[in-house]
Amino acid sequence: MTYKVRYAPSPTGPLHIGGARTVLFDYLLARQAGGTFLIRSEDTDLARSSAHWEEEILDSIQWLGLDWQEGLRVGGENGPYRQTERLDIYKNFLDQLFDKKDCYKCFCSAEEIEAQRQESMAKGETPKYSGKCRSLTEDQITELEGQGKKYVIRFKVPQGQVITIDDKVRGIVKFESDGIGDYVIVKSDGIPTYNFAVVIDDITMGITDVVRGDEHLSNTPRQVLIYDALQQPKPKFAHVSLILNEQKKKMSKRDGDTSVDQYRDKGYLPEALINFLALLGWAPEGERELFTLDELLKEFSLDRVSKNPAVFNMEKLKWMNSVYIKNLPIKELVTRVKPFLRNNITDIDSYEESWLENVVESVREKMTVLSDIVELTADIFHDDIDFDGEKSRDILKQEEVDSVMDLFKEKIIAAEELNYNKVEDILKSLTKELNLGGKKVFMPLRVALTGRTSGGELYSLIPILGKERVIKRVDKMLSKR
Repeated sequence: MTYKVRYAPSPTGPLHIGGARTVLFDYLLARQAGGTFLIRSEDTDLARSSAHWEEEILDSIQWLGLDWQEGLRVGGENGPYRQTERLDIYKNFLDQLFDKKDCYKCFCSAEEIEAQRQESMAKGETPKYSGKCRSLTEDQITELEGQGKKYVIRFKVPQGQVITIDDKVRGIVKFESDGIGDYVIVKSDGIPTYNFAVVIDDITMGITDVVRGDEHLSNTPRQVLIYDALQQPKPKFAHVSLILNEQKKKMSKRDGDTSVDQYRDKGYLPEALINFLALLGWAPEGERELFTLDELLKEFSLDRVSKNPAVFNMEKLKWMNSVYIKNLPIKELVTRVKPFLRNNITDIDSYEESWLENVVESVREKMTVLSDIVELTADIFHDDIDFDGEKSRDILKQEEVDSVMDLFKEKIIAAEELNYNKVEDILKSLTKELNLGGKKVFMPLRVALTGRTSGGELYSLIPILGKERVIKRVDKMLSKR
């Protein structure tokens, strides 16, 4: 079977992490079977939708490495791909519903609807439209329109039906039509509502499967009724569970980063984020946790997607990202960290590439996200070392510091070249010749060269700094004593 699936965001904000997982599942389902992945925009919320957010969402999807074959930016034969540009198409299908008497004009005011809602709630009933305008005659409609009364268009829900959905994740789900009530499909401004427009879009674009969050499950019976009224084949539905925070509650901005662009800007790798998102609700066979996108294409299936909510484990994402950083080829890693370094070092592109590779390699084991590179390499790029920290001051007061620094300088000056092995030999010889423990030698040197009491290996740092800068830093530290 050839799948055609879609992702249809509302451009009212950035791509949420839950939306990104839906995009990934859509992509995997379509591409593994040689199908089509389509992206369109549900921009009928005129007050909140914007071109800015549409572009931001598309940029985030492209950053994740998930390409699409039809829709926004790429075009196709089923456009336009923004709902506000498809109003004539919706009108055509709306006329069909009117011809079949499956919808009607409702002139009830917002105040009347609210009063009906309050009355139902007071009785302990689920609020639904009373059906007051369902049986208006043509003469009554003409009279109300002549009075300038505004109206919405409601779908006429058949009574006494059981709507059955064979969901590819949740199994058989049933809804009673009597519990739905006639719902609005076109607002008073002529703009179609979500439940109407999405059905027409899926029909006209040939969508075979709809994968989306289970918050949409309650919308599905309303959409199924429209398919049936129009005598159109229904897509297969798959509703994936919510992503919860570690307190098992729905993720919100209070939990920290909830959008893809925030993770991008902090230096998470798209490969790692894709891997992590795939495991939020999908369980591969075995205990394996690391998958490339190509491997996910081979392994993914909806029948291994859980009905239970997935829990967003921040520590696991950090671990996974650090693994991907460690496994990147060094040249690629340098390319990826340069944008973060450029914020503080404007001339970063003028540095010799091989030297930059050594710098990045020296700290990669300590990196969790790409942005860590700024802090981890600050003492490499900048010679204005600060020795005013309490720990640093305590170390500088130790009586053996002068002898350590003098002998260190002597050996550094005498060395014909500085490399990892040579520096290792020099530092080991210091401990022997001065009869000092490693901490008494290494800690003062670290403070002298970085101003810190912890950091990367000195064996790597010293060759990167080079003789001249090393000696200048040692002399500066000695002058502070």
